[in-house]
Amino acid sequence: MPDSFTWEIMGLGFVAAILVGFVASYFGVFIVQRRMAFLGSGLAHAAFGGVALGILLDTQPLFVALPFTISVAIAIIWVRDHTGLAEDTVIGVMFSVAMALGVVFLFLKEGFSGDAYTYLFGSVLAVSMTDVVLAGCMVAATLCTFPLWGAWAYATFDRDLARTDRLRVVWHDYVLACAMSIVIVVSMKIVGMVLIAAFLVLPAATARMLSQSFRQMTLISIAIGVTTPAIGMYLSLFPDLPPGAPIILVQSAMFVAALVVRKQGMIK
Repeated sequence: MPDSFTWEIMGLGFVAAILVGFVASYFGVFIVQRRMAFLGSGLAHAAFGGVALGILLDTQPLFVALPFTISVAIAIIWVRDHTGLAEDTVIGVMFSVAMALGVVFLFLKEGFSGDAYTYLFGSVLAVSMTDVVLAGCMVAATLCTFPLWGAWAYATFDRDLARTDRLRVVWHDYVLACAMSIVIVVSMKIVGMVLIAAFLVLPAATARMLSQSFRQMTLISIAIGVTTPAIGMYLSLFPDLPPGAPIILVQSAMFVAALVVRKQGMIK
């Protein structure tokens, strides 16, 4: 059993995981309904380039990865809208370039850095008060976007009609892409870049099978996003695993359970 000192250290990780889970699951419903899951995966790979640059510069990787990933997200939306290329093509190009830069940056760094492993797979012991503060700021910023929920939902289900009604659909695309970037960067120490795309998608995908309206889907997704990180982190204590894998496995189990419930006709 973990001792009291371990629990004290883990406290920051639990708080950060719950805060990040709330934001990730909230934006996840838009990611799932708009079929933007590949964008989430691409931005997670792109964040690797920012983290590697931060390690090379001997500074806090998060502070470098955040503007780096947001810049990639903005570039993806801009190139998609101004070239006619398919979104998946643009994402593939952008994250490949960012990953290649990340590899170069890491090899330019003299000596091995354990930070790279931490950001790739997550480590609750690496979570600091700075990460908790960033997660708290992210939650506060997310709460400020609640008035936009209706407009985002409208554009999610009928983009052309939303344009006709003079909604700023393209601007909202940029906001959502930037929000995804922030969630990904702040979540890296907990879930890791390797699994962050699943962290964004699984709660919303599970909620979609259990709900009958978009509002209900949002609420269920948030409930799953808040509870599963805490459960997964608790389970990671005993075999001393990186927390990302147990969190995703718990979310996957809930997804399978929702699928069974749906197939049994309990929810229509």
